[in-house]
Amino acid sequence: MNDSIFVGLDVHKATISVAVAEAMRGGEVRNLGIIPNRADQIAKLAKKLGKGDRQVSFCYEAGPCGYGLHRQLTELGHNCIVVAPSLIPMKAGDRVKTDRRDAAMLAKLHRSGELTAVWVPDAAHEAMRDLVRARATAMRVLGKARQHLQGFLLRHGRIYAGKKGWTLAYRRWLTTVRFDHPASQIVLQDYIHAVTDAEARVDCLTKRIEELAPQWSMTPFVEAVQAMRGVAFIVAVTVVAEVGDFSRFDNPRQLMAFLGLVPSEYSSGTTIRRGGITKAGNALARRALIEGAWTYRMQARVSRKLHDRNERLPQAIRDIAWKAQVRLCARYRRLSAAGKPKVIVTTAIAREMVGFLWAITRQVQLGPVA
Repeated sequence: MNDSIFVGLDVHKATISVAVAEAMRGGEVRNLGIIPNRADQIAKLAKKLGKGDRQVSFCYEAGPCGYGLHRQLTELGHNCIVVAPSLIPMKAGDRVKTDRRDAAMLAKLHRSGELTAVWVPDAAHEAMRDLVRARATAMRVLGKARQHLQGFLLRHGRIYAGKKGWTLAYRRWLTTVRFDHPASQIVLQDYIHAVTDAEARVDCLTKRIEELAPQWSMTPFVEAVQAMRGVAFIVAVTVVAEVGDFSRFDNPRQLMAFLGLVPSEYSSGTTIRRGGITKAGNALARRALIEGAWTYRMQARVSRKLHDRNERLPQAIRDIAWKAQVRLCARYRRLSAAGKPKVIVTTAIAREMVGFLWAITRQVQLGPVA
């Protein structure tokens, strides 16, 4: 009997297809069938495969079933990795896809070391990340609700004369809008209620994040990155929650690539072609950073809010943040003067912001994330 085996799991909501690859090169790969996706059945499988002190290494694709399976297997003392689906090597001509073939393919690739594992957060980090994502969802719902209301008013020729919407004056103006038909008035009020409810949901989730953040193990990172201009509390929590363990990035370029902020490239021979950013990484953190990058269009200065955020931070972190601000403000002006579109300039600034954020996290003394 071999000392170790590699197990590929094709995980679904109700079932798991299991395949095993022997450790030796070119060893047998066999399917063990399908088991129910239940904790007792998974424990039974792990016990069966681990008989005789055999080392068992599991793998499965990251997906909607989350990290519960990973946590259960690691608690049972087995090695388990969660695989990035987009980075699994695929044969170009393969047009047959079944659960059995997928499980066998995972087992073989895991044995050969060709799978790329994703970082698995602990339960507390995942809970905080879910809360941050819930707020982001609420913000999208709020934006849609406002869009529906303004689209309805525009269709009926009700145009606000002020300069800016969603101010107190704008909301007072909404109370003066009248329609001849009762149905139209009902629709208007329903859209207003939808906006109000969405705003209340965003405010509630924001307060919950503020209440729970001090109990989070990543709070020192959240406080440190707020030294940067354009990285206030919500942006800081979003970036830290989505990135997780900053120590897994050996250099800032890796973090930039993770966030999808590096240019795409298609080069061959003497031909070099670069395009827009890859957008291959974390969309939520990338969007938050790009929104924060707009603040660098102004001249470099320490505002009252930024001063208050920096007051409790070490001098080394404040020095990095000020160096970043001077450099990025100048770079924004230089790129704008060269005629670059604002969206391209802002994206370039966001990419450099990531490098300084990486440097700041290196200054934070915190134990490794579980």
